[in-house]
Amino acid sequence: MDPLTVIRRVAAARDGIVTLAQARAAGLTVHDVHRFCRAGRWRAVIRGGYLVDADLNDGIPRRARIRAAVASFGPGAAAVLTTAAELHGIGGARATEAVHLSVPGPIARPARLAQPDVVVHQLVVAPDQLVRISGIAATSPLRTVVDLILREDRYPAVCVLDSALNRGPIDGDDLLAVPRLIRGRRGAVAARGYLAEADGRAQSPLETRTRLRCVDGKVPPDALQLEVRDDDGYLLGIGDLGWRGPKVIAEADGRGPHGTPDAAYADRRRQNRLVNAGWTILRFTWRDTLDPHYIPWTVRQASAATQPR
Repeated sequence: MDPLTVIRRVAAARDGIVTLAQARAAGLTVHDVHRFCRAGRWRAVIRGGYLVDADLNDGIPRRARIRAAVASFGPGAAAVLTTAAELHGIGGARATEAVHLSVPGPIARPARLAQPDVVVHQLVVAPDQLVRISGIAATSPLRTVVDLILREDRYPAVCVLDSALNRGPIDGDDLLAVPRLIRGRRGAVAARGYLAEADGRAQSPLETRTRLRCVDGKVPPDALQLEVRDDDGYLLGIGDLGWRGPKVIAEADGRGPHGTPDAAYADRRRQNRLVNAGWTILRFTWRDTLDPHYIPWTVRQASAATQPR
């Protein structure tokens, strides 16, 4: 089997990434690797890490960048914080393009100068708090959540907790262990408060932020994922946040689930059914959550409009 076929098989299992050592083990020379890079067929992603068949990709895939960064720092490196959350599918943390790694030993300072897009931490991580995600070493879901809520402000921290609970990397039993894991660490007092606000029924960070704005504005919803049925039990629709008394529903309209034509069509039909059943439907976007007053004011106005005069 020729060396390129061998190395492509290696790359296929590693998000397209191979190391120089792997290339040489497959029978390629350093000259071959440099020649592929000059021709644009390969691309150097990080020191000693290459994207094979880079000309077939539009840029460097995010997963490939993370894998290359972890591999370049040796067997003791692991993805942590927002990068680990990304690998686990946990949303809610403040977005960053940086790759966050934990590396044991005195490597952080020179690494930061050589690779500015990689942020190196020296966290103390027990072996049982590490997992592999498609071969990439990362902190476990619970350890990742703990690290993030100790560092994030209230809104992103609660979003992280909600996302982890909703998507399944952690469950309610895991949450019970968090106070013990954060005891004595910086940020623990605030993090305990975030735990009390976590609710895994929220299906997106936008829903969490909308709920928190309502809580802060003294109009907390009395239901999440509220099912509305007609007299025959037929499901008319499910509201993200609901106030049963005034029959008000708030929908958190994110770009992902509501951005396609089919989704918009389904949303309109569902809204029409709910409106015909006497419900008021409010729709909020991410930008709306940036104003601490707008969402609770709108909910309060809608609730008042349903009261008999």
